[in-house]
Amino acid sequence: MSLYEKAPAKINLCLNVLRKREDGFHEMEMLMTPIDLADRLTFSLLDREISLDSNSSFMPLDERNIVYKTAQLLKDTYQVTQGADIYIEKNIPIAAGLGGGSSDAAATLRGLNRLWNLELSLDELARLGEQIGSDVPFCVYNQTAFVSGRGEIVEPIQPFPKAWVILVKPPKGISSWTVFKDLDISQLLSYEIQAMREAIENHSFKDAVRYAGNALEVQAVKQNPLIIEVKDKMLQFGAETALMSGTGPTVYGLTQNMKKAQRIVNGLKGFCKEVYLVRTL
Repeated sequence: MSLYEKAPAKINLCLNVLRKREDGFHEMEMLMTPIDLADRLTFSLLDREISLDSNSSFMPLDERNIVYKTAQLLKDTYQVTQGADIYIEKNIPIAAGLGGGSSDAAATLRGLNRLWNLELSLDELARLGEQIGSDVPFCVYNQTAFVSGRGEIVEPIQPFPKAWVILVKPPKGISSWTVFKDLDISQLLSYEIQAMREAIENHSFKDAVRYAGNALEVQAVKQNPLIIEVKDKMLQFGAETALMSGTGPTVYGLTQNMKKAQRIVNGLKGFCKEVYLVRTL
């Protein structure tokens, strides 16, 4: 018997960094939403061990893999004697700021919860996910949310208004830790996240996009200046807003007009190889 779980990518609609905490993490506030670019995980029962396979050659298939770590954590925490064979169909680019690894970890928690009949709630899975990574709790719930703390406090809100999402991943990936490493919080911009939340709650796409912003952009641009070029081109081609997601380098544009979305995609194809057109979930 096999079970399937989708692991959707996420975009940060608004992101503020408040301060560095004593535990070394940063206190954040974010509005995040899932999009329909997704990895797909398949789970089958094994006697004891955890076994991984994938269509991607870009990631290890052993205990260094986030899916393996997550499965092992769930197994150890609840003394599960059974094992699992997990196939990861990768569609989300790696080191892109789209939460692909975190979403795979969250899908692993949800999938193995069903496969092993653990009957844990999403809240319990999210708490466990905190030990794996800051974006994992959000990905467990898998819906538009206001996220705070280092990512562990997730407050689901109304879904983000339906829109087309144009994603462009510049060639050079960025590891999250490198963006946070030398962060000077006094140099960062701060965005009106509560105003954006209100606009989303009122189902207003037009108002919501006015408040889009990512405080980490200035830091990521030092590593990959293409981010600014892609943003400028997106706006030039007619996107209602253009923003870097997470720690980058992926830039996304939003529009509710399909013809415009198609025009933006065509305009960017000659500029970057990895261009995707998807929708908000």
